Amino acid sequence: METQERRRATRRKVFAVTAGAAVLGLGVSATLAAWTDTEWVFGGNGAGGPGVGTSTFEVQQNTVPPFADATWTDEEENPGGEIVFGLAALALSPGDAVYAPVALRTTVASVAGEVELQPAVPAAGVAVTDPDDLLLAALGVRVVTDDAPFTCDATAFSGAPGAPVLIADGPLLASGGTSAQSLLAAADSTQYYCFEVSLPDPFVPAAGVDVEDYMGLTGAPAWQFAATS
Repeated sequence: METQERRRATRRKVFAVTAGAAVLGLGVSATLAAWTDTEWVFGGNGAGGPGVGTSTFEVQQNTVPPFADATWTDEEENPGGEIVFGLAALALSPGDAVYAPVALRTTVASVAGEVELQPAVPAAGVAVTDPDDLLLAALGVRVVTDDAPFTCDATAFSGAPGAPVLIADGPLLASGGTSAQSLLAAADSTQYYCFEVSLPDPFVPAAGVDVEDYMGLTGAPAWQFAATS
């Protein structure tokens, strides 16, 4: 009886080892048969570089007639580029007006867009003797524009046929452009502007303010051209 039991146990072990070997052999065979491969592509530009990107919209300004290429700049923060009204602007009397030009265009790599003049605000970081903006609130402004160069003086505001177009006329701190101006892409067009700032005649001071409080003041207005593409 004991001998028979040993024989049965031996046969069970042999069968288990054989079955295990068969399972192991099947596993190796299945792994070797599972061939894999991958392929990748990327969006390129035909020369191995990136194939997608965004366009550029950038407007630059020129405040120095005759607006040579070397004097175009990018000024995106208040107070921006300096337009010069001249020394007479520091001694305004009722009825006086002063003038200053600026030109805008897109950069060489820019797409097309348009610009619209916003009402004036006090210039940031410019020392003045008018902390309450009494002078700025009392001044008037007119702005004309054209896509061809013109002389920025009183003649630009004649309103004659073919003259620059009037886009702003009223109190300095409240009068923005009444229309937007288009700029072509890649510096293909330039828009020219002329600002007129004046002290009204007759001069009427604000309520509760004496006319003498306006004398000897200095101020610095700043204008933003809001640009969109």
